[in-house]
Amino acid sequence: MQNRPAIVAVGRTKFGEHYGKEPEKLIEEAWLAASMECSMERKDLEACYMSDCFLPITNKLGLEEGFLSELTELHVPMEVTRSFSAALRAACHAIQAGVYSTVLVGGIEKMTDRWDKIRDDLMLLDDPWSYFAGGTPESNHELMLRAYIKKHGITNKEQEQLEIALAQVAVKNHANGAKNKYAQFQRKITIDQVLSARKVAHKPLGLYDFAPISDGASALILTSETIANKITKRPIFILAIGAATDYLNYPTRADLSRFIAAELAMKSACQTAKLSKSDLQLIEINDQSTMMEMVSLEDLGFAKPGTAWKNIYESSQNGQLSYELDNKPVYVNTNGGLKADGNPLGATGGAQLFEIYRQLQGEAAERQVNIPNGLRHGATVEYEGFGTKAYVTILGEKTQ
Repeated sequence: MQNRPAIVAVGRTKFGEHYGKEPEKLIEEAWLAASMECSMERKDLEACYMSDCFLPITNKLGLEEGFLSELTELHVPMEVTRSFSAALRAACHAIQAGVYSTVLVGGIEKMTDRWDKIRDDLMLLDDPWSYFAGGTPESNHELMLRAYIKKHGITNKEQEQLEIALAQVAVKNHANGAKNKYAQFQRKITIDQVLSARKVAHKPLGLYDFAPISDGASALILTSETIANKITKRPIFILAIGAATDYLNYPTRADLSRFIAAELAMKSACQTAKLSKSDLQLIEINDQSTMMEMVSLEDLGFAKPGTAWKNIYESSQNGQLSYELDNKPVYVNTNGGLKADGNPLGATGGAQLFEIYRQLQGEAAERQVNIPNGLRHGATVEYEGFGTKAYVTILGEKTQ
């Protein structure tokens, strides 16, 4: 990657219910937190790339770019995307092309103000065919779990262990979220609570298997390598961003037990960064459900198809917060994941990048990952829709 983009500062808000805060207050809080890290002022910004998914619906905003111009009192080029990773990818391309050298990338969402309507819209935008058939935002996750069990012939005791493994995903992420001051849920849960919630719902996945609906904002400052080396001693470089797309209608996909878009995005990112999955021991996965975290481990190549649940089950027996994959620990969702940290769609990818940046800087406090040869790389996986689009971003301290 020529003229490699670098993150020089990050900022975010606490995720959760911010009914009393206007969206501009949330994104302002995130931006100010980032700007104070590197003494960057508004006048230094040459462009802004922002993401949101439902903001015009939930807060009756018109042209979001105009909203941002008014907020920042800037007239620089601004673009809006649906996900943070898409905004970051566009910003990286602009810096690589030499169009800009300093860019603000941010994400914002306010979803709890109209919680009932948002649930409707989530399914309608994720998969309109399933929506018109009466599907809920949770239904495709449950269908995928059934397809996974059927494809891999999981029965009896193995199925019981798989169900426990999924519960362990939720328990791990809540344990990490309890150490994250920005997380929506900062409390631990137990396997019994997860299993009991499923019994109450009479479904294979229950309350504790799904990420919440959230409000929040995140932001980062992206610069060229030249600028980065002038303003910070430890820039974190964007080594690669891989992206791929799948069919919108989930039931029409060739394999309902996996996300092929994630597999393709991972291959693309690793090829660009000249790294393999064995170089990655820290990854933030888009866990809209416990099922998605498990399946993503296979799609990304960390576990063979049909075996990730075994890795999770065996790794979690002693209460450790990492998975043993290919004889080495892999730390997944150290910030609590979407499950505990929260899921304000437009800002979610920014929170994932925030966590990887902090970890690579050695500034993750209680959550800090320590591995024998030092932590050199990290990755994020973000989805748009139900695996319809996948982005894999690989970050590292040094250029290749």
